[in-house]
Amino acid sequence: MIARPVRIVLAALLALAIAACNSDATGPGDGPLPPGLTLKVDPFITSGLSAPVFLSQPLDDGRIFVVEQAGRIRLVKDGVLQTTPFLNISTRVLSGNERGLLSVAFHPQYATNHYFYVYFTTQTNGDIRIERFTTTANPDVADPASSKLIITTPHSQQANHNGGLLAFGPDGMLYAGLGDGGGGGDPFQTGQDQNALLASLLRLDISGDPYTIPPTNPYFGQAGKRGEIWAKGLRNPWRYAFDAPTGLLYIADVGQGAREEVDVVAATQAGVNYGWSVMEGASCYNATTCTQTGFTLPILDYGHTGGACSITGGYVYRGNAIPGIRGHYFYSDYCSGFLRSFRYENGVAVDQKDWGLSMGLVTSFGVDFAGELYVLTGNSNSILKVAQGT
Repeated sequence: MIARPVRIVLAALLALAIAACNSDATGPGDGPLPPGLTLKVDPFITSGLSAPVFLSQPLDDGRIFVVEQAGRIRLVKDGVLQTTPFLNISTRVLSGNERGLLSVAFHPQYATNHYFYVYFTTQTNGDIRIERFTTTANPDVADPASSKLIITTPHSQQANHNGGLLAFGPDGMLYAGLGDGGGGGDPFQTGQDQNALLASLLRLDISGDPYTIPPTNPYFGQAGKRGEIWAKGLRNPWRYAFDAPTGLLYIADVGQGAREEVDVVAATQAGVNYGWSVMEGASCYNATTCTQTGFTLPILDYGHTGGACSITGGYVYRGNAIPGIRGHYFYSDYCSGFLRSFRYENGVAVDQKDWGLSMGLVTSFGVDFAGELYVLTGNSNSILKVAQGT
């Protein structure tokens, strides 16, 4: 199972605890926040998976794709976990701790071109590698020999802070979130190094071969700066999410030893610097005072009380099953396993809510084609669906 960062591993068991009934806060959409949320088991997957770290449903065809850290993408078809993996590249993947096959992103035209992209750490030395694959004539099976390298960067010296998420933005570009190279305290000084792909959110135009740098990227054509960089100053952006209806980008960046953070900016805002390793959350890192000029501070951060250690970012809920939480961003913590949410309004996190659930070691969230929200856990190797109820 995955551990981020290497500080605390709590032996938490999955508990379908009842939701807190604090119904005084109201949502902006279709009625008030529900009195409680729960985690739905049936017909979702509670056995047969190994270290699930990501979930996606690119098409409305009853198939859900689940990434296993060891190097497989599993297929859930009409609620049933299939025996044959969709993709198996486990012999090429260095898995364990924070390394492994970490996410998949399906091309916006996947239904016709059958392209999908994976983010993994290499078996030989742990370097970060992003590749494209193609599905075979059988839509339930991909061709492992179809791999095409998109981009790679060294990451052999430390096992942690690999980042790990690929996602297509509303602009059709492929984004990749990379950690700072690992260790503690940014020992390689990549946080503010504009010539390093690490500690960055990358933005690639994959209509090129293998990609081109969009001229709207902030460092396009500038000497001594990597043009692939869209944003800088990230420690370990394990999970982030685009919210297309509002045009916002939410980044959950894992902190060092004190603060976890959520950043929210317009998805079109280029060249944002989130401050690591000058800043940790909204606080100066390893100093009593620091210059914050030029940095974008988080909308929300929290400390390591109650066993918290490492934020796991989720998504803004856009489904129809629970109208009262529509427009609310959900997140958790790998160690403490809570379920929390807030709504972004005029630069502030409002309607903050702790739903009173204990979910175990939360490795990731996922959304299906309808916008419904899922939780993936590492200790129970389960996929659970967020539902209304207590």
